[in-house]
Amino acid sequence: MEQSAGTALAALTTLRVGGAARRLLRAFDRGELVEACLSVWADGEPWFVLGGGSNVVVSDEGFDGTVIAVATQGIELFEAGPADAPGTVRMRVQAGESWEAVVATAVAQGLSGIEALSGIPGQTGAAPVQNIGAYGQEIASVLVGVEFLDYETGELQWLAASELAFGYRTSVFKRGRAGVVVSLDLRLSRGGADGPEALGQPIEYDQLARALGVGLGERVAVGAVRDAVLRLRASKGMVLDPADPDSVSAGSFFTNPIVSETFARTLPTDAPRWLTEPEEPATIIPFAGFGAHVDEPSTPVPRDSAYTVKLSAAWLIEQAGIRRGFALPGSDAAISSKHTLAIVNRGGATAEQVAELARFVQWRVQAEFGVNLAPEPVFVGFGAPADE
Repeated sequence: MEQSAGTALAALTTLRVGGAARRLLRAFDRGELVEACLSVWADGEPWFVLGGGSNVVVSDEGFDGTVIAVATQGIELFEAGPADAPGTVRMRVQAGESWEAVVATAVAQGLSGIEALSGIPGQTGAAPVQNIGAYGQEIASVLVGVEFLDYETGELQWLAASELAFGYRTSVFKRGRAGVVVSLDLRLSRGGADGPEALGQPIEYDQLARALGVGLGERVAVGAVRDAVLRLRASKGMVLDPADPDSVSAGSFFTNPIVSETFARTLPTDAPRWLTEPEEPATIIPFAGFGAHVDEPSTPVPRDSAYTVKLSAAWLIEQAGIRRGFALPGSDAAISSKHTLAIVNRGGATAEQVAELARFVQWRVQAEFGVNLAPEPVFVGFGAPADE
């Protein structure tokens, strides 16, 4: 285990903003990760777990506590057990393993279920926390469960996927269950071949189907799906690339809002929308700590509604008058030149500039459509409730 003091967190995040941590512990294996967490928790000091740094915004003041950096790695494949469906394989992954490495390994082995999740930056431990998803797939659909170190008890527990209360970009962990994901098991399907030519899951996302030149519901080789997704993400600046300034971001900065069907009818007819299953209303988290104020959500979703509607955050932002490449005067934080859903660091941006631009986007969309956009990244060091 490595220990250091005063480490600049900007260098450990994809957005490249943020001050220093009072202490940084870097755990390289499962035992070190458990030891580091139990030690920090016993001391009662502020703590934060950092994975790949791809979905986090650290304040300019940094973090006055201990940051536990997860650097554990390992991918293992197991034959299906009695509880698994025929033709499936289990994959066990350590939390610090790159998610991109997980998808690449699955595709190389001819396993399907996560091929459309190619190119998502960050580490595997964060995947169930956020319930990552893209192009018609979510990790919730293939997750068996996670090995979890519980903050309250200090014990390692096995939590089945059914216990994680998955929703759109959320889980029980984002709703307050404190602790650390140590490893996770995925259940993937054999596609009839030993490599990238194996057939993947049916294509369920229109943009991906068009990119592949197939109809919705058709099956395509996992290697072809992965290549198409990587091209699509690169075209939006959503693949980490040192040569692409638009990739210096936290990915999609706002989640697609979910509203009641009644409210959706008040929007322009050309507003993209998708029917969804009803779930708990999203909590809108204000950017506390730097002067922002967000009223009660103006588009609440009734708990007893028959169904809800997911809107396109990117469309709302564009129609509110915010274009690609937009920046506030004197700021080095900007909307991506490729995709309005990302806020990028054009070089030298501060966390406050990122937050200021995010506030402006929220204000414009709320003023134009009455919709509150909820931020997707985790905010560290800005004060409650943004750290939750």
